[in-house]
Amino acid sequence: MTQSMNGSMNTRTDAQERPGQGFGGVLVTLFDTVATWNERRRQRRALEALPDHLLHDIGLSRADAVTEADKPFWQG
Repeated sequence: MTQSMNGSMNTRTDAQERPGQGFGGVLVTLFDTVATWNERRRQRRALEALPDHLLHDIGLSRADAVTEADKPFWQG
């Protein structure tokens, strides 16, 4: 943020100051996406491996766990 001559605040920034811009921003976005996919895959495998009594404790059936685990990693 910068202050103009009349004392008002300017919230506009140059393109280089904005996060997520340029090649570096693309790499960060790509890394975040791959990390999200990996975490989603890991959590679905862990859910599928839970015994039935623990699934019941969290309000899921075996069929719910299998359905979730069968989703592709890119699908939220």
